[in-house]
Amino acid sequence: MNIPSNVGKSTLLAMCIFWIINFTKDISMDLAGFALLSAIPIFICVSLVIIITICPVFWFLKKDNVSNYAIAKKYFPYYIIVMFALCLMGIITSRSDVYSISFFITVFITTAQSWVWFAKENRI
Repeated sequence: MNIPSNVGKSTLLAMCIFWIINFTKDISMDLAGFALLSAIPIFICVSLVIIITICPVFWFLKKDNVSNYAIAKKYFPYYIIVMFALCLMGIITSRSDVYSISFFITVFITTAQSWVWFAKENRI
């Protein structure tokens, strides 16, 4: 598994999604500095989510003749259902705060895409 590549792509994807959603509400040059500085906490959050929630699935369920694609095909639906429920609960409890909503949307899309990138590695 190429974790650094996946984390890098996921960080870039998360930054783009998060700030595109937030710039639709308020386009201000003051936010441009925050957009650049947000790369650090977004990188940390993405790294933790990938290493704590996605990688263990592949690490512990990997067998000699089982590909990443087969593991993702079997366990991705369960993971994404749980993520959808958690993100929906976060959106509902955020009371229409744009930053919270954009955070949960970003988390959902980024984790789903991260699974796809892991599944495409080393297909047998």
